[in-house]
Amino acid sequence: MPTVFAVQEMPNHDISGAMKYGDIDVLMPFGSQIAFSTAPAVRRMRRKLQNFGDKDFLLLAGDPVAIGMACAIVAFYNSGRYSVLKWDRREKLYIPIQIDVTTKGESDE
Repeated sequence: MPTVFAVQEMPNHDISGAMKYGDIDVLMPFGSQIAFSTAPAVRRMRRKLQNFGDKDFLLLAGDPVAIGMACAIVAFYNSGRYSVLKWDRREKLYIPIQIDVTTKGESDE
């Protein structure tokens, strides 16, 4: 079964719709102060994300710094590939988005 890694616990947000994509695992508890010391958060995320694979997802919720760290860590562990779940307010559902930071897309030139 795939895992949906919620970057940070958000007690006032219902993320049960993400369970359709896998078991939920929260990376960082609510109220974590990442800005004061990033090292403990990086260690925790590296430990929890070390087996992240192509079928798993990041649920991008919480502190933007924590979201950036989680994306960097899963890209490192999974050869630049990862999937995220983005909340669509209009449709009221999660949309899976695949990202590959190693591909050369269209040129800006």
